[in-house]
Amino acid sequence: MNEHELWQIVLGDIEPQISKANFITWFKNTYITSKKEGVVSVAVPNAFSREWLENKYNKYILKSLRDTSNDIKEVKYVIENRRPPILVSSIQAQRNAQEVQLQFEELEIDKETNLNPKYAFDNYVVGPSNELAHAAAISVSKKPGVLYNPLFIYGGVGLGKTHLLQAIGNTLAKSGKKVAYMTSERFTSEFIASIHNKDIENFKNKLRNRDVLIIDDIQFIAGKDQTQELFFHIFNDLHEKNKQVILSSDRTPRSISTLEERLRSRFEGGMLVDIGYPNYETRVAILKIKLKNKGVALPENVLDYIANNIQKNVRELEGALNLVIISSKLNNNEATLEQVKKILSHITNKTLKPINYRKIFKTVADFYEINEKDLISKNRKREVVLPRQIAMFLMRNELNSSYPSIGEKFGGKDHTTVMYACDKIEKEINIDANLEQEINIIKQQIHVD
Repeated sequence: MNEHELWQIVLGDIEPQISKANFITWFKNTYITSKKEGVVSVAVPNAFSREWLENKYNKYILKSLRDTSNDIKEVKYVIENRRPPILVSSIQAQRNAQEVQLQFEELEIDKETNLNPKYAFDNYVVGPSNELAHAAAISVSKKPGVLYNPLFIYGGVGLGKTHLLQAIGNTLAKSGKKVAYMTSERFTSEFIASIHNKDIENFKNKLRNRDVLIIDDIQFIAGKDQTQELFFHIFNDLHEKNKQVILSSDRTPRSISTLEERLRSRFEGGMLVDIGYPNYETRVAILKIKLKNKGVALPENVLDYIANNIQKNVRELEGALNLVIISSKLNNNEATLEQVKKILSHITNKTLKPINYRKIFKTVADFYEINEKDLISKNRKREVVLPRQIAMFLMRNELNSSYPSIGEKFGGKDHTTVMYACDKIEKEINIDANLEQEINIIKQQIHVD
C-alpha cells in the first residue's frame, strides 16, 4: 500500500466522525508526503491547518493509521503548497489517479458564499427519515424570511444536514440572494481574528448585509460567551429585517445546556425539524445517485452489501462507496462482492467496544454538557434530572443491569426510583420524537471508541 492509498483509507475513516463542513475545511489539500521508521508526515496547506489538525484531529488520524499499519508511532504535519505527487507512470494512469481523489472532487467552494455548488435538492435523496426537513427546506428556499425563520435542522452526525443547508443556500444564491454559509467553528475563529485585528464592525457588517445566514453545527458556540453575544445581535438584526437564518445542530436547542436562554428562545421560535437514520431503500437510493453523479457502475449485490452493513451514517455510506471506487480504479478491475468485502473489512468488521456504566455516565454528561458528578447528586433541576433518568434507562437497556445495581451506581438510590425513571423515559420516547432522536445519538456515541 502506497502513501496515497493509505491516506485515502484514513480519510474514509475520519469523514464519518466529523461534520462535512469541518472535513472540507481541514482535510482538503492534505496528503501523506512520507512514511519512514514509524513516522508519517502529512502535508497541510498552511500553519493554521497544521495547528488545527495537531490539536483537534491528531488522535483520529493516528488511530486510523495504526489500525491500517501497526508499525506507525507518530504523525508529523508539514506545510506544503504543491499538489500531491502522483505515484504512477503513464499519462493515462496519472489521469486515473487524479480521478480517484473522490473525497475531495466535490469540494470546490464558492468564495463569496462558502457554498459547495454540488449540494442541490436534485441530488438529495428523500425518505421517511428526512421528508419533513426536506419539505421545510424547500419552503424556505421559495419564501426566505417569511415562513420558517429561523429554520433549525437537527440530527446525528453524517445524516445529511449539511447537504440540505447548502442546497437551500445554493438555490437562494441562484435567485440573486446574498448568502453566507459557515460552520460555527469558522464563525468563532473569524470573530476572534476580527478582535485581534480590531476589525469587529467589518465582521458584523459582512454578515448583517446578507439576505441569508446559514450556520452549521451551531451547538459549538455554546459556552463561548462573547461569541454568543455577537451572534445574538447579528441574529436579531437579520430577523428584524425578515432576512432568513438557517441553523443546524446535532441536538435540539433545549439540549444545548450552556446555550444562553435568549438564544435558545429565538431558535425555538422558528421551525424545528429533525433528520433521522435512513432506511434500507433510502440508503440504496443514495448509493445509486452518487454512482450516477460520478459516472460509475457497481453490481447490485455490492450496493446491497454496503447498504446493509452501513446503516446509521450517510457520510460513512458515501465514504465506503468512495473507497470501493478508488480501489477499483487504482487496481484497474471491476469490483466484485468478495473484493468489496475485503476493501471494507476495516469498517464492516469493527466490533462494538464493550461498554460499562462509566462510559454511559461520560457520554450522557458530555451530550447534555453537565458534570458527571451531577448524575449521582441530589440536584432536582430539570437539566440534571432528565440526563440522570436517561443514564438509568441506558444502563437498563444497554447493559441489562438490575434496578438495584443501577440504583447503587447513582449514589445508593432506591430501586423504585430507577424503575420510575426507566418507565418514564420508555413512555416519553414513544410520544416525543425529539427525545427519541437524542437518545439514539447518545447510543451511537456510547459505542464509539
